[in-house]
Amino acid sequence: MKKLTFKERELVALGAAIGSNCIPCVEYHVPNAKKAGLNNDQITNAIEIAKSVKAVPADKVLATALELVKKTEEEKCEDPACECREVNQPEDDSPCYS
Repeated sequence: MKKLTFKERELVALGAAIGSNCIPCVEYHVPNAKKAGLNNDQITNAIEIAKSVKAVPADKVLATALELVKKTEEEKCEDPACECREVNQPEDDSPCYS
């Protein structure tokens, strides 16, 4: 198997840095890409491709979240006497805030 060239490795690393939101990685790999002989247009093109690839899962996450909100609204109970109308919010044990 042929090894990647320095230019190819830097393009891959730059895409991975963008995809993982790693600012120190981007700060390292943009200058390294220039050292590898890539010009600004090539580096910008790689960044734009990484942005597009990264947007696909982000858009799917947002679409899923919005769909869940819509389903929750559609599934609301119509019975005014139902216990589900009581506002009893449990303690938030979401891993998103820990």
